[in-house]
Amino acid sequence: MAWNNLLQPDLILAGSILTLTPDIIQQYGLKGLVLDVDETLVPMKVGAVSPELREWVEQIRAHTVLWLVSNNLSEMRIGGIARSLNLPYYLGAVKPSRRKIRAALRAMNLPVHQVGMVGDRLFTDVLAGNRLGMFTILVEPMIHPDVELLRTHPVRNFEVWVSEALGASISPKYTKIRKH
Repeated sequence: MAWNNLLQPDLILAGSILTLTPDIIQQYGLKGLVLDVDETLVPMKVGAVSPELREWVEQIRAHTVLWLVSNNLSEMRIGGIARSLNLPYYLGAVKPSRRKIRAALRAMNLPVHQVGMVGDRLFTDVLAGNRLGMFTILVEPMIHPDVELLRTHPVRNFEVWVSEALGASISPKYTKIRKH
């Protein structure tokens, strides 16, 4: 598979993961979601989940199997977030490695094409999901308001630039969902 295809998300949300609705998930025939944690679900340096995220997880869980897969090595952080949401998880995934995502897929017992990989990074989340043949969803990172003023997503901006230089348009293959 060419690099531009490996780095091309199937769906790009113009907003955080909270804009991913059951209707969108059903529209693409997804029965499961593998979720990144840091800056996809919870801002970096924040150890607790927001009430909005808790509500989103409960809403999505009614329609879809959820599993957390994080590159973060902190059992205290990732395990704490997972337990607070009552979700299974793997940490230290070393994405774009596929090993722990494959383990989550096996545990979900779903065909790979029915599981979406959701994350905020192209070179980890999207690349790993595409390497497995998953439906990939790129979301805007969740950034703590105090940090947002100091940071302009340098790593993400670099990933987008490199991806576009390699031929990925970083526009969705299907449809772009905008915030209302």
